[in-house]
Amino acid sequence: MGYTWHQSKHEGVRYREHPTRKHGIKPDQYFAIRYRVDGKRHEEGLGWASQGWTAQKATLELSKLKEAHRTGEGAATLAEKRAQAEADRKARFEAEARKIREALTFYEFFTTHYAPHASQDKKASSFVREDSLFRHWISKAIGSRPLRMIGAVDLERLKQTMAKAKLKPRTIEYALAVVRQVYNHARRTGFYEGDSPTKLVKKPKVNNARLRYLEHAEANALLETLASTSQDTYAMALLSLHCGLRFGEIAALSWNNVDLTRKVLTLLDTKHGDRIVPMTKSVHEMLQARAAEGDSGILFPRPPLRPWKGIASRHEGMKTSGVRPEAPSTFKRAVTELGLNEGREDSRERVCFHTLRHTFASWHVLAGTDLYTLGKLMGHKTPTMTARYGHLSPEGAARATRAFEASMTQYGRGANVAPIGHATP
Repeated sequence: MGYTWHQSKHEGVRYREHPTRKHGIKPDQYFAIRYRVDGKRHEEGLGWASQGWTAQKATLELSKLKEAHRTGEGAATLAEKRAQAEADRKARFEAEARKIREALTFYEFFTTHYAPHASQDKKASSFVREDSLFRHWISKAIGSRPLRMIGAVDLERLKQTMAKAKLKPRTIEYALAVVRQVYNHARRTGFYEGDSPTKLVKKPKVNNARLRYLEHAEANALLETLASTSQDTYAMALLSLHCGLRFGEIAALSWNNVDLTRKVLTLLDTKHGDRIVPMTKSVHEMLQARAAEGDSGILFPRPPLRPWKGIASRHEGMKTSGVRPEAPSTFKRAVTELGLNEGREDSRERVCFHTLRHTFASWHVLAGTDLYTLGKLMGHKTPTMTARYGHLSPEGAARATRAFEASMTQYGRGANVAPIGHATP
């Protein structure tokens, strides 16, 4: 649609009228200015009379642009002026955002940004533990301090406070890991720049490797006691002792994971991925007996037909609390009845349900299973996790040396080469 432009009485200022809209008793007028910069003609609109523009204001705006062009100070065109205004607005916005980021406390960032992300992205049990450490320890130590103001001194103070409360080094290390993950998330989301202050803090020395494993006689006595009190607990203990399963893996087992024909258990979505575990004869017989009883769904349901506390169910309609799974109290009572923990104060020496998995690994090494194979059976994430059992095979190095000597003898006189400085016979 074409418009008719009218020249105002002010040089370089013209206007057009709106076909219907009024401003007062006159048609609304749209003002524009025309001028030259470095020989190039410019024409730029300003706005409507209903927005406050008049021919006089347009003339004043044109005079400012001409003066800026003449002196070289400021924007010489409206486009430059608008671009500069936008840049100034953006700079003010960024400065304000930076000010807010710099004042953001650890507590505010954890509760507003990190927690909603972690609660969705992590296992429920992991987030529950992180949140507990935050509320009881981390928040009290550094919660009120801005993210950018927290340093190694603050985290050393957190370590000392937790140590005085007799918390284990592993728990303190976990708390520092939570702090580190919060800073990593802050950096990824643009709320923080630079390294996490945890980088400058020495981790507490952690030695939570379980030392105690059961002798065969102890294990047999424990299984017999459990069999006489609870068939479910007996079956769980047998699965851990003979297959190396964690309690959480056992409690989450369904009959879909059991292949009685191939005699294997298929474990899905475990702590370090999926794995297939062969059954021993005792485990196979136990599962055959349970299958004959008409079991279906979860192997070890808790009334009313739901998974054990803290176990993520794959069965439709079953909800869990996200709390860490706990072994049955029947197991603890049997350990007490047999006196397996008498006189042992160090937690690494005390028998708990996880001792059965540790015993499984220890027996395998003592029987000559290599560490690589053991790591696969256990579902370890790294070889380092399996290497802790290496000391249980004192004959390992000797066997390796004998095999090495045998290979040299087989392929020539390598085993009989004379020492340097002596003649070879």
